[in-house]
Amino acid sequence: MKTNSNSYTIIYSAVIVVIVAFLLAFVFQALKPMQDANVALDKKKQILNSLNIRDLSNEEADAKYKEVVIADEVIDEKGKIVEAGTQGGEKAGFKLESKDYKAGKLALYICKVNGSRKYVIPVYGMGLWGPISGYIALNEDKATVYGAYFNHESETAGLGAEIKDNVAWQEKFQGKKVFASGDDKTIALGVEKNVTDPATQVDAVTGATLTSNGVRDMLHEALGKYLTFLNDK
Repeated sequence: MKTNSNSYTIIYSAVIVVIVAFLLAFVFQALKPMQDANVALDKKKQILNSLNIRDLSNEEADAKYKEVVIADEVIDEKGKIVEAGTQGGEKAGFKLESKDYKAGKLALYICKVNGSRKYVIPVYGMGLWGPISGYIALNEDKATVYGAYFNHESETAGLGAEIKDNVAWQEKFQGKKVFASGDDKTIALGVEKNVTDPATQVDAVTGATLTSNGVRDMLHEALGKYLTFLNDK
């Protein structure tokens, strides 16, 4: 075949494309277990952060997660256990993502910290530029926040990104109440530019009103799905 012919050029290009595609697929499959492990480890660290257990090495975080997480249950909006989960849970609620949450399958992490039971609830919402998420840890009374951690995909550094980067702001949620006094049917925990109820509200991030509103709406909607569970004392 003539090397300067159109047929040669087309066949040569097709062979190169096939070889490159094969190599990329091979590399992806070879690295996928490592990528999945890193994603799982990051998720464990986020859950631990919500329990005020921070700044651990990868090995320490993995061991601590297995120690404090008693089970990763899956429940429905009626509070019924769909799947019980296990110690150091990675096989039930841990596998759930935002699409499962939207479908009514709710992850619930049963934890024990310093001898006290805690409940960690994942929350999902929208910020200014993209999805935001997080974890809210509640005390055994299911009505008082023990800790919180928030994450984002594309918020502005120094502004909306503060919901993830500013630990001091996350710590403001500690001790806040999920419900307003005398009302256990409406989620009151939230973020406000002008705080009117210090028992349930946290000051908004300065300069990031829309992201702060996203956190507020996320908490109201996500925790609202767990309302039956929260009221089952």
